[in-house]
Amino acid sequence: MNVAVIGLGLIGGSVLRALAASGHRVLGYDADPATRATARTAAAQAPAAARWQVTPTVRDTVAQAELVVLAVPLPAVGGVLDQLADVGYAGLVTDVTSVKSPVQALVEERLHRQPQRLAGYVGGHPMAGRETSGFGATDPTLFAGCAWVLCLEPRGTSLADWLELAALITPLGARVVPATAAEHDRAVAAVSHVPHLLAAALVAGAADDPLAGTLAAGSFRDGTRVAATRPELVAAMCGGNADAVGPALDAVLEALHRARAAVDADDPIAALRDWLAPASVARAAWPHRPGTARELPVRVDELLALGRAGGWVTSVAPDRRTVTAVRPVRPGPA
Repeated sequence: MNVAVIGLGLIGGSVLRALAASGHRVLGYDADPATRATARTAAAQAPAAARWQVTPTVRDTVAQAELVVLAVPLPAVGGVLDQLADVGYAGLVTDVTSVKSPVQALVEERLHRQPQRLAGYVGGHPMAGRETSGFGATDPTLFAGCAWVLCLEPRGTSLADWLELAALITPLGARVVPATAAEHDRAVAAVSHVPHLLAAALVAGAADDPLAGTLAAGSFRDGTRVAATRPELVAAMCGGNADAVGPALDAVLEALHRARAAVDADDPIAALRDWLAPASVARAAWPHRPGTARELPVRVDELLALGRAGGWVTSVAPDRRTVTAVRPVRPGPA
């Protein structure tokens, strides 16, 4: 497949390298000349069968593309979509932005304003981020074993386009999870966006205490790793998903208020033990063990039910009539 990747940071650069290693013809572009130079040098050093090209403009990147992957931060998405519209691009588009509903709205506003409509748009989000960034941090194996959401709207997503992307992504080792944009945004607010805010709060609480900095060990390291992420990326991610982040943050604050009350209880040890117990059980059971793989008919309702159950797609049949799907095995009551 001819693929154009716009944005060559950690995720975009890793997508570019992974697809090139899988035998696709991949062209990449980044607005930063230094990033383009780094990516071009790395391409020259890659094995001949896994090389990519770096182009000087968006127009050059998408000229022959069947698929464009948008891998820029949310504030830059609108501008890139305008460029795609200006050059008359009419192929398939996906993205790897960590919030989906705002990108979906931008696609409708910026790309579908043209007389010619896109062959399709399928929102995507690989759950494979790291606290490091830039092309130098990219890894062609980054997506092995990761969950990669592909948005499937009952009214609006072409099932053929969705399957095209699922067939492209699953050979990278990713678990393709079907979900609507709203379902995705609500889920990642709880498991990705709010944890970034909590990590920043924990670091801020210890930043001015030299003794705490010296004594900090495993729990601090594991609980604050993502606080090293570039602030502008976290701000765009959480601010762009404000409607879902707000309630998720409220739920955590309420839980912390209950912890605070437990500290003030007559028997704080017993109260805290009771407060901690459900989370301890839930965390010990995560991640859930994969169940037996089975074939699933290609229908929107079946795919969305799979995603809502925490399941994923591991492969797409050549005739595109079935997918191989796995549901997690949830532990029963003790």
